[in-house]
Amino acid sequence: MNHDTYDDAYIAGILNSVRTIAVVGASANDVRPSFFVTKYLIAKGYEVYPVNPGHAGKEILGRMTYASLADIPVAVDMVDVFRASSAVPAIVDEVLKLDPLPKVVWMQLTVRHDEAAARAEAAGIKIVMNRCPKIEYARLAGEIGWTGVNSGVISSKRPVMRQGFQSFGIRAK
Repeated sequence: MNHDTYDDAYIAGILNSVRTIAVVGASANDVRPSFFVTKYLIAKGYEVYPVNPGHAGKEILGRMTYASLADIPVAVDMVDVFRASSAVPAIVDEVLKLDPLPKVVWMQLTVRHDEAAARAEAAGIKIVMNRCPKIEYARLAGEIGWTGVNSGVISSKRPVMRQGFQSFGIRAK
């Protein structure tokens, strides 16, 4: 798959199908991007599990933090990677040991590792690289337009209210 661009339908399909998300590299520092992305995903109704070995056993945004993906007591649908690109191969190794496998490995803005992505895809896992689920959700739901940003999505469909704070959900294509 070409990971330079993604169809809106591909991204929307992922964000509409996942319910549990592990945020690898989650931070308790409220000015870090991983903190406010975690907060946003929780507000949208996702079940979020922070993963940060330095903060394991403590809470981030009221959620228990785990040292590794293997420590999370439930199966996760998506692994959101907030680590440097060089850390991705080890994270994918950890992902491939999970049973059941997550549906998606999502790498945040500036995070990309094509070889690790290919290994995950070979195992049937969908990949998103160099994108932010918070930004993509807001763009596809039309929320980003509330602040005057052009989302590139035009729709005459009435939004459907979903669970979560000011959440209209992602429009299915």
